[in-house]
Amino acid sequence: MLECNIDARGKAARLMSGLVSVAAGLVLTLLMMFDVVSGQAVTFAAGAAVLGGAFAIFEARAGWCALRAMGIKTPL
Repeated sequence: MLECNIDARGKAARLMSGLVSVAAGLVLTLLMMFDVVSGQAVTFAAGAAVLGGAFAIFEARAGWCALRAMGIKTPL
C-alpha cells in the first residue's frame, strides 16, 4: 500500500524533524500545564506540533513521503 519513495537521507531528515517537532509540542504542553503560557493558539500549536511530528516519524519509519506520493518534488 505505501510504496517506499524516499532514501536513507530523507528518512533521517524526517525522523529528526519529527522528533524535534514532538519535543517542541511536549514543551508547549508542559508550559501550558504550569500556566506559563495560555490561549487557544498555543493549544492548537502544541497539538499540531505533536501530530505533525508523529506523522513525520511515521513517514521516516515507513520510508514513504506523502508529498512525493502526491507528485510534489522534495529535495530529500
